[in-house]
Amino acid sequence: MPSIAPCSCTYVVLVLCLVTGSFAGDPYVFFDWTVSYLTASPLGIKQQVIGINRQFPGPILNVTTNWNVVVNVKNDLDEPLLITWNGVQHRKNSWQDGVLGTNCPIPAGWNWTYQFQVKDQIGSFFYFPSLNFQRSAGGYGGVIINNRDVIPLPFAVPDADVVLFISDWYSKSHKKLRKDVENGEDLGVPDGILINGFGPYRYDEALVQGGIAYQIINVEPGSTYRFRVHNVGISTSLNFRIQNHNLLLVETEGSYTVQQNYTNMDIHVGQSYSFLVTMDQTASSDYYIVASPRYVNSSKASGVAILHYANSQGPASGPLPDPPNEYDSFFSMNQARSIRWNVSAGAARPNPQGSFKYGQITVTDVYVIVNRPAELIDGKWCTTLNGISYLPPSTPLKLAQQYNIPGVYKLDFPNAQMNRPPKVDTSLINGTFKGFMEIIFQNNHTAVQSYHMDGYAFFVVGMDFGVWTENSRSTYNKWDGVARSTTQVFPGAWTAILVSLDNAGIWNLRSENLDSWYLGQEVYLSIMNPEIDKSEAPLPDNTIYCGILSSLQ
Repeated sequence: MPSIAPCSCTYVVLVLCLVTGSFAGDPYVFFDWTVSYLTASPLGIKQQVIGINRQFPGPILNVTTNWNVVVNVKNDLDEPLLITWNGVQHRKNSWQDGVLGTNCPIPAGWNWTYQFQVKDQIGSFFYFPSLNFQRSAGGYGGVIINNRDVIPLPFAVPDADVVLFISDWYSKSHKKLRKDVENGEDLGVPDGILINGFGPYRYDEALVQGGIAYQIINVEPGSTYRFRVHNVGISTSLNFRIQNHNLLLVETEGSYTVQQNYTNMDIHVGQSYSFLVTMDQTASSDYYIVASPRYVNSSKASGVAILHYANSQGPASGPLPDPPNEYDSFFSMNQARSIRWNVSAGAARPNPQGSFKYGQITVTDVYVIVNRPAELIDGKWCTTLNGISYLPPSTPLKLAQQYNIPGVYKLDFPNAQMNRPPKVDTSLINGTFKGFMEIIFQNNHTAVQSYHMDGYAFFVVGMDFGVWTENSRSTYNKWDGVARSTTQVFPGAWTAILVSLDNAGIWNLRSENLDSWYLGQEVYLSIMNPEIDKSEAPLPDNTIYCGILSSLQ
């Protein structure tokens, strides 16, 4: 196994309670988490961060396809909390999604237990706190869903996993950041880039102050490691690379990919990738692991960790490996287009991924979703999709639907930008159960935006600069577009996705860029099964009630 340690810090591993029970059917695993504030100095200045079981980042959920996961979360923060599971689909169980449309927040001092099955999934994902800008302070960690033993990996079993969380970082507290955003202030350039919660190795004495703890990844020469890399930041696309080492892309967000070598990879906010990296260098010195900001004119330091071979002959030195041209979005788009679905590989099921021939399915619904930068609506700063800034009701949508409460939301989200003034509203997409939806994201913002859909993996079939038209469909990849849950949309460009609406529930579609999301750039899809499905998860016994239903608590 690789040894992962910071420089000049005591590294403490907390062993969580993990029990594989003698339950009928698929195994259960149990975790107890306490979410609380910690004091850390990732950039050399003490500040408050959010940790889980006094770890920052939080623990890794390492499970296998179809296992049942039970996570008891104690909220020791001073404000409400929800945890969402980025990319975990919660088949027929949106009660566990951990966003305001499905759950009442866990009040400060309370605990709540999530229980869900990682049904028919494999891959690399992460979790994070979904409320109140808390992700900017941490609270995130990894989710690994392993193949069942009966389904082989489409590559040789690696010697070990290495999980890396890369993120932009601000010295301001999450409460100050969200207040700034409410006041119409731009987030600005991040104060630094973290890798696994640590600041940069001092690769440049002029840029990096002394005394900052940094991440060291200890490896054995000749071994191959699976690097699972997540951009858990709040607004910044990051370029990831390892000095003198190729990155063999094998998986992204639950899909095995065509295996291709890259020297670097642009990883946008909310995205996750798996690379195989072989320790095939001479180890004349240590090597840099780098995460540097894209499309940001910044004089701040990049995120830098150290790859340390057991036989290394000295510390890393000299310049960092070159990134792509800082503002070359054409490079990044072409790189994104090169990522393809491995249609011959089995994943959660033995049949090949490509046996689902998405390109031959008739589209039932089309939505062209146009974003706008923050603007004043009734005196408040808001962001919009198709002219609507989402207003979370005091009663979660899923609970309102369960109890047939009228007037909480409307199923009238427009399928295109409306020729009317922008407004604040609780307007949902009325999806057709087992329909096949085409969504085109049109980015009118000056920054890259990432969009994520809970409950689903969608097929990324096209992207280009300019305005999408119906003629753009002629460029779609109808065969091996990768299936994932988070896609980037470049400034002045569009991205098209196709999604099979086979997962009943209420599901969040959002900007992963935290400033855009916080100001209203999200919408929910209501996917109702018109028939009674006894396999759909019922209202949980431990439901927290709020809003109109507070009296039921």
